[in-house]
Amino acid sequence: MNIQNILETKVKEGFLALYEIEIPSVEFQATRKEFEGDITVVVFPLLRYKKGNPAQIADDLGNYILKNVAEVTNFNVVKGFLNLVIDDSFYINFFSDIYKNNNYGFVNPNANEKAVMVEYSSPNTNKPLHLGHIRNNLLGYSVSEIIKASGKQVYKTQIINDRGIHICKSMLAWKRFGNNETPNSTGLKGDKLVGNYYVKFDKEYKKEIADLIAAGKTEDEAKKEAPILIEAQEMLRKWESGDEETVALWKKMNGWVYDGFDITYKNLGVNFDQLYYESDTYLLGKDVVAQGLEKGVFYKKEDGSVWCDLTDEGLDEKIVLRSDGTAVYMTQDIGTAIQRVKDFSNVGGMVYTVGNEQDYHFQVLFLILKKLGFDWAKQLYHLSYGMVDLPSGKMKSREGTVVDADDLMIEMTETARNISEELGKLDGYSEEEKTELYKTIGLGALKYFILKVDPKKRILFDPKSSVDFQGNTGPFIQYTYARIQSILRKANFDYSKSVAIELHEKEKEIIKLLEAFPETVQQAAASYSPAIIANYTYDLVKEFNSFYQNVSILGEENLDKKIFRVQISEKVGNTIKQAFSLLGIQVPKRM
Repeated sequence: MNIQNILETKVKEGFLALYEIEIPSVEFQATRKEFEGDITVVVFPLLRYKKGNPAQIADDLGNYILKNVAEVTNFNVVKGFLNLVIDDSFYINFFSDIYKNNNYGFVNPNANEKAVMVEYSSPNTNKPLHLGHIRNNLLGYSVSEIIKASGKQVYKTQIINDRGIHICKSMLAWKRFGNNETPNSTGLKGDKLVGNYYVKFDKEYKKEIADLIAAGKTEDEAKKEAPILIEAQEMLRKWESGDEETVALWKKMNGWVYDGFDITYKNLGVNFDQLYYESDTYLLGKDVVAQGLEKGVFYKKEDGSVWCDLTDEGLDEKIVLRSDGTAVYMTQDIGTAIQRVKDFSNVGGMVYTVGNEQDYHFQVLFLILKKLGFDWAKQLYHLSYGMVDLPSGKMKSREGTVVDADDLMIEMTETARNISEELGKLDGYSEEEKTELYKTIGLGALKYFILKVDPKKRILFDPKSSVDFQGNTGPFIQYTYARIQSILRKANFDYSKSVAIELHEKEKEIIKLLEAFPETVQQAAASYSPAIIANYTYDLVKEFNSFYQNVSILGEENLDKKIFRVQISEKVGNTIKQAFSLLGIQVPKRM
């Protein structure tokens, strides 16, 4: 049990003994550096349950804890803060307990607990993945790994948007202008080839609009009457009616795109357990609408359209079926959620990784599913995130101004190469080792830069500053890990045995941070925030570097102290590796 759990029990017990009052929780924080102590009880929130002078209440509790908790050796009160001094022996024993636990901080998934399904990526098959998809994929993958490490089974999924007018635009442009070229004949990844035809469609469409306007049409008329758009709409009707030639072209071009996506996902280091396709799910939900009408969750208007009235919840009325009987996106999402629980009967909640422009959509979706009476609907979460901007401005797919995900990963590797070569850190490496390391550093920089920010915040991404070897960056943390591996390689003695030593203050600070790791994983899982893991890792690395600069490790003459310091270094390295695995970031043994 960690010290915070021990103290929480005793503070509650003390409050009951002193004042005959039960309190539900206790707030702790690390003791500020200028005061003596290791952990602080914040007394102010307790004034809700017991009126009085906070300093006096803190003093009463301090005396009670001093008498009843063997690990506490002293205390002091600063206004409404009770600073507790923890005996060094607690930290030494604690470190001894965790030292050889290679899974420290992670909880094995509980088979009896409900699983969580995390949806992320969910691209359209008319273009390659771009910078926005990178944030989506990194968030979804990382949150999946964090929830798994917190002790739950996780299914990673995506719904691929493989149908609709935007897909037909790429298909039609290829049919018109493609001369039967393929990914093999052009040497292009399939998603890039198809994406080029989406851009080509837009150029032709704009040209036809301009011609129609020049011939006397209004802009609105021209946009609706452009022959290429009418032909794309006809292609969509043919696809929906199962026209063999259209479906064959759709399958062929989507196949190219999937092959391209697979390469991008592999390079990015993300994966999925289950794929859903909109072409399979777009009719789902219609039967649920019929059931919802019977239950009174939905109502029918005079024109035959079906709606859900959410005005009593502070929202508006939402259409779920058009008057011609066709479904809308909301219907499809209702049906897909229900289908997923049918497919995976142990799923008890879902996380949707989707940009914040869809906040309202998910608010409505979750509310409708609750009204339909599904228990698991209480455990739905929209992992809403802000846009990623570049110094050059906003991206637009149809104009071809998007920052391509593959290109960005290559650029990050090149940036890592240039900075590493400037610093001259890689003497003695083969070219193959260098190439692999540049990729590890470049991708680590990209992932860390994006994941260290709270998901809800918008990001201005600067590739060069992300690959800095100083400050709160991925390469800085990777470099510290490599430094630790260098210490372990040079430690040419047996450092696996238990030793008796007096703790140095710097050692104690590191152990306190190590103690916080399991709780940090749980907190990150509960708040769906990889930023909590990223910033914890940075704090741990800063503390280790302070230890490294202030305390002799391999130069220490006392063998027991030297052994203990190598053990601490090793444990910090393992914890960095564990934490970074939750962010999908690799750590190099040498840098």
